[in-house]
Amino acid sequence: MQKTKIEWCDYTINPVKGKCPMACSYCYARRMYDRFKWNPEIRYEPEVMLDLAKMLDGSKVFWGSTIELFHDSISPQFLKQIFLACKIQNNLTHIFLTKQPQNLIKWSPFPENCWVGVTATNEMEFITAIECLKDITATVHFVSIEPLLKWNSIPSIIVERLFEPRTRYTLGEYIGKYINWFIIGQQTPVSKKTEPKIEWIREIVEAADTAGIPVFLKDNLLELVNYESPKTAFAFNKDGYYRQEFP
Repeated sequence: MQKTKIEWCDYTINPVKGKCPMACSYCYARRMYDRFKWNPEIRYEPEVMLDLAKMLDGSKVFWGSTIELFHDSISPQFLKQIFLACKIQNNLTHIFLTKQPQNLIKWSPFPENCWVGVTATNEMEFITAIECLKDITATVHFVSIEPLLKWNSIPSIIVERLFEPRTRYTLGEYIGKYINWFIIGQQTPVSKKTEPKIEWIREIVEAADTAGIPVFLKDNLLELVNYESPKTAFAFNKDGYYRQEFP
């Protein structure tokens, strides 16, 4: 058992194997399946979960790092067993991240030691992520904006409630009602063609600061920021450290 290189967790665990059915153009896991001719069949290998007992107390465990666990093609029986394992291994924090946020409601409420997040690559997916997460019961709601591929400024958002009048929120006020954490990163391998603009990152971070939400900036953004530039001051905390915060 080895620790992961993903900065915001300690371990990854993948009891559901196979080539991810999402087929995202930037997916590293699908490229590995193609390159190494791995078995693409989606299947369940529960013996992988025996590693949970070997993990240090308090570790953060990311489930499904190579596959979309909440895809319609994944058997509900697999997920039932996974969430049972989370409850049993209550000395760990279990992290779930999806590109299928509409399916999260089927599993709410999540075990108390679970953090539940949604991936977004642009501002519209970002809004959809929050709208889906607001109805989910989980200890931590988060949005992983990685890879950040596009971002149109969102000065304010109009939210219409069934039993409330039409209300206008600033971006910071809006996210502060439903989200506990942001992760931001760019596409890997890093390329000038997919590099996000620093203004996009700053808008998200400043909105998070308005809401009092911790932000985790991935290492692959380091080349875009400058310790001495006021334009990228948002990337560092008051003590001068690169912002890699947790909820």
